[in-house]
Amino acid sequence: MKLGFKNSDSGSARSWMIISIALIVGLVLALVFGIWSFVQYQNQKTDVDSRIDAAVTTARKEQVDTDEAKYLERDKQPMRAFTGPDDYGQLSFNYPKTWSVYVDRDASSGGNYEAYFNPKVVPPVSSSQQFALRVVIEEKDFDKVLSGYDSLVKKGDLKSSSVTINGTSGTRLDGSFSKDIRGSAVLFKIRDKTVTIRTDADTFRVDFDALIQTIKFNQ
Repeated sequence: MKLGFKNSDSGSARSWMIISIALIVGLVLALVFGIWSFVQYQNQKTDVDSRIDAAVTTARKEQVDTDEAKYLERDKQPMRAFTGPDDYGQLSFNYPKTWSVYVDRDASSGGNYEAYFNPKVVPPVSSSQQFALRVVIEEKDFDKVLSGYDSLVKKGDLKSSSVTINGTSGTRLDGSFSKDIRGSAVLFKIRDKTVTIRTDADTFRVDFDALIQTIKFNQ
C-alpha cells in the first residue's frame, strides 16, 4: 500500500508540473500577444496621426494658396489704362495695376512701336525673355505679319482661330512661339499697320483673356 501511495503522489506532482508549465506558457504567450497588440496599436495610431497631420497641413496650405490667390487678384484692382500713340491708332486696353510697363520703342520717329509689361519689374528686353505682355505695332501689312506664323501653325506648334473684340475681327494664336515662349497672341489690323498683343506664358492666360476684351483702337 505504501508503494501505491508513492505512485499517486508522483503522478499528482507531475500533473501539477504540467499544469504549471502550461499556465506559464499561456501567460508568456498572453504577455507576448499583449505586447504585440500594443506595438501594433501604437504603429496604427502613429500612422493615423501622421495621416491626420498630413491632411491638416495640406488643407492649411490649400487655404493659404487660395487666400494668396484672392489677395493677388484683389491687388490687381483697379485696372490701369494703357494708351498707344495717336498716329498708330491710339490703341488702348486695361491691365493689372500690379504690372509695370516699359516702352522700348515709342515710334516717335516712325518704325515699330514696342511696349512690355510684367508684374513689378520689367526684365531686359530680348526675344527669349518671357513677359506678361508684349505689344508690338508694326508698319507691315496684316496678312504679311500673319503669314510669318504659317510654318508654326502647319507644324501644330500654334493653333490659329478667328477672334472678334469690340466689333473688330482679328486672329488669335495659342501655343509655342519658340522653345522659350508658350502663350497666346491676338493680331489686328490698324489702318496700314498690324498690332500684335501677346503673353509669353500660360501663367498669365487669365489676365490676358480679360485684358484683350478691353482692347480698343481707331481704325
